[in-house]
Amino acid sequence: MTELILHHYPASPFAHKVRCVLGFKQLSWKSVIVPSVMPKPDVVALTGGYRRTPFLQIGADIYCDTALICDVLEHLQPEPVLYPPHLKGVSRVFAQWADMVLFGAAMAYCLQPRGAQALFAGLPDGAAEAFRNDRRAMGTARTHPADATAAYRSYLRRIANMVEEHDFLFGTEPCVADFAAYHPLWFTRECVPVMADILSATPAVLEWMDRMAAQGQGRAEKFSAQDAVTVAAGALPQPLPAEAFQDEHGIPLGSRVTITAESFGPEPTEGTLIAATRTRYTLARTDPRAGDVHVHFPRVGYVLRRAA
Repeated sequence: MTELILHHYPASPFAHKVRCVLGFKQLSWKSVIVPSVMPKPDVVALTGGYRRTPFLQIGADIYCDTALICDVLEHLQPEPVLYPPHLKGVSRVFAQWADMVLFGAAMAYCLQPRGAQALFAGLPDGAAEAFRNDRRAMGTARTHPADATAAYRSYLRRIANMVEEHDFLFGTEPCVADFAAYHPLWFTRECVPVMADILSATPAVLEWMDRMAAQGQGRAEKFSAQDAVTVAAGALPQPLPAEAFQDEHGIPLGSRVTITAESFGPEPTEGTLIAATRTRYTLARTDPRAGDVHVHFPRVGYVLRRAA
């Protein structure tokens, strides 16, 4: 089964990163809208605890973190290529910087009071407070708006220097670095337009953003969370590839373990460790609703521990 089910919500920057990769790859996918804050019972039924947005479901296989999702989509649809051979190292390093540092500065800039007020305008009373409390519980870093603004301006100038020379960051075609850098800027421009004046000083960045947006978001079909859980319950996880076990922890395969995000989102996923390769972990777990599932995480950015 290769039907792609993306669990996301419209204003999630990281979800937009994946939606744009789906457009770049010209893929069809099913769209499950998840809550932006806890509780998320349908999410947890599939992931076992991981609550960050988005995650990708293929049958009874659940892929967490956009870095891993991009790898999965590249494997399923190799062309057009996300990781050009001559850029494999630099594109991954740049993407990691963008997902962490650029994203952090952009969010701290966008969600200062004027931006937050615009983002939550028209939503029910208490929505803004619920969002703040949820992100505080996730352990999201807090940067002073003035510091974030200065950093964001600097990063935009650096990106402008790159796209003044090429249509995309590293040449004539986009790569994974472009998608990682684009999504926080998209949030600024589209979700909190009252804050988008910061982009006007770098017209080359705006032109690059237009080129990124023109690739679309693939072909999406609405799908319910319950239907997604039913898909998992009716499927079997795919056989794991024959990759070598790479033991960095002294925890053998078959052990009961937890995996937790290193930076923010403290909720652990518990299961049986069935793979620990050079690039990813896989846990087997059973849920009363979703049945037997495999939950996959990248190694970078996640902490593996024996379960208590």
